[in-house]
Amino acid sequence: MKKLIIPIIVCLAMTSCKVEPEPLVYGEDACHACKMTLMDRKFGAELVTSKGKIFKFDDVNCMMNFFNAEAANGSEFTHRLVVDFAKPGTLIPAADAFYLKSPQIKSPMASQIAAFSSKEELESVQRELSGVYLVWGELITQFK
Repeated sequence: MKKLIIPIIVCLAMTSCKVEPEPLVYGEDACHACKMTLMDRKFGAELVTSKGKIFKFDDVNCMMNFFNAEAANGSEFTHRLVVDFAKPGTLIPAADAFYLKSPQIKSPMASQIAAFSSKEELESVQRELSGVYLVWGELITQFK
């Protein structure tokens, strides 16, 4: 019996240490930075630390201001995610996303930035709204 208990404890410990993101719950989750309730499914972001702490945001500018401050303090994030504007509510890796900044984009905290999982989707919206194409590195510097 004792031989069985140790492997079970090890398995439980390993699964409980898994660092994974979780879905944004619109209408319930609050932005870590501005404390507003997440409402618009076209926008949102999430950071997950290497220790598994999850921070949710209603707009990319809330996430970026927090990210830049925490990165400067030595925090490490295993997941940096943004919501795909073309697929509302869907989180995608922030570093792989394509960003459009346009005064026509009415984001919750007025960042005027939308994220897309593909450049084709960005270009389709860009034809309609105009604006400037940004990549992850440019986005980071926009909020420093």
